[in-house]
Amino acid sequence: MAIDKKEIMKQQRERMIREHLTSRDITDQRVIDAMRETERELFIQEKYFVDAYGDHPLPIGHGQTISQPYIVALMSQLCEFTGEEKVLEIGCGSGYQAAILSKLAKQIFSIERIEALANKAEQILSDTGCSNVNVIHGDGFDGYPAAAPFDVILLTAAPDRIPQKLIDELADEGRLIAPVGESVQKLVKITKKGDNIHTEIITYVRFVPMVKGSN
Repeated sequence: MAIDKKEIMKQQRERMIREHLTSRDITDQRVIDAMRETERELFIQEKYFVDAYGDHPLPIGHGQTISQPYIVALMSQLCEFTGEEKVLEIGCGSGYQAAILSKLAKQIFSIERIEALANKAEQILSDTGCSNVNVIHGDGFDGYPAAAPFDVILLTAAPDRIPQKLIDELADEGRLIAPVGESVQKLVKITKKGDNIHTEIITYVRFVPMVKGSN
């Protein structure tokens, strides 16, 4: 009997949701559904397929990684999506987080500093029907003023501090989710209300550093 790889991946995806998301603190049903609908194996190298739904990062080339599923779900849940948001993602990588966001928000702008990754992510997102994602090859430290302000800004790489340009591009009542720090990183949620900026520390994390410039 031939092995149905798609069915095996579907079973592993359900196990991931059960063991690593809903058994913890992921309760937003829209986030859970987005994680269920998104095939993580499409965003990684084939040699890592056996680990596609393990709860850990995986290399995607160029010294970058795809985040562990729990962190992707947690950061998505912290955004408190209604479905109408315009989102800026810093660090597209292979496009997995952007694919999740595409199911939760209205429009996504995702910046990737490494051109080869940006091109590949754009192709995968197009092939998987994520038509509301715009991939931009550029420097995340510059934000994306052409489409600002943003209801949500999400960073998938860690700066030592949040760039002021990103705070400036956050809409009133907007949310910014980001890992921050060098040797010790904290996942923070920043909420902007008028001139007031509220910062909440969520947990400790480990992300690749946010690097200035593009190549």
